[in-house]
Amino acid sequence: MALSLTKNQTISLEKTAGSGLRNVTMGLGWDVAKPKGFLAKLTGAGGEIDLDASALFFDAGGTLIDNVWFRQLKSKDGSVVHTGDNRTGAGDGDDEQIKVDLGRIPANVQTVVFTVNSFLGQDFGKVENAYCRLVNDQGNAEIARFNLSAGGAHTGQVMARLYREAGGWNMQALGTPSKGRTFQDMLPDIRGSL
Repeated sequence: MALSLTKNQTISLEKTAGSGLRNVTMGLGWDVAKPKGFLAKLTGAGGEIDLDASALFFDAGGTLIDNVWFRQLKSKDGSVVHTGDNRTGAGDGDDEQIKVDLGRIPANVQTVVFTVNSFLGQDFGKVENAYCRLVNDQGNAEIARFNLSAGGAHTGQVMARLYREAGGWNMQALGTPSKGRTFQDMLPDIRGSL
């Protein structure tokens, strides 16, 4: 059974999913907030919102080593792959996914940070039901889920991070609001989460 994480909560992936854990997927899902009241009658549906998920590799000193996002769908070493950009949030299930081979991540990578941002600059007040979840690809079993705080004037959010410790990989739910159309704009807040 998947754990429902709260902001800043940390879990050991090995203790939660077992010592054989190797391939995981970070899934991101969201819906467009529906207008309410008179505005709903006037405008109809809530429209579309283009959220983008990214994975950023940092060394122990906080130096950005590599990144995976809609403009670079694969890490240089091939350990992390983005499955593609969803520009609407339509449909059920994950809207974007980033696949991670924990065993192939280079030894100098201490932390992998996952972010989401609104490329068109729409704020999170237009988003509802947003979440990120970590899935064990073996058996497609959900390990943990973190419901992201929707609402607010922020255009980005530092979702979660995977980081190494002596006992293996841990996941920490972050949920830090940020501003920016790409992960580059969000780097000060991202580095603050390391």
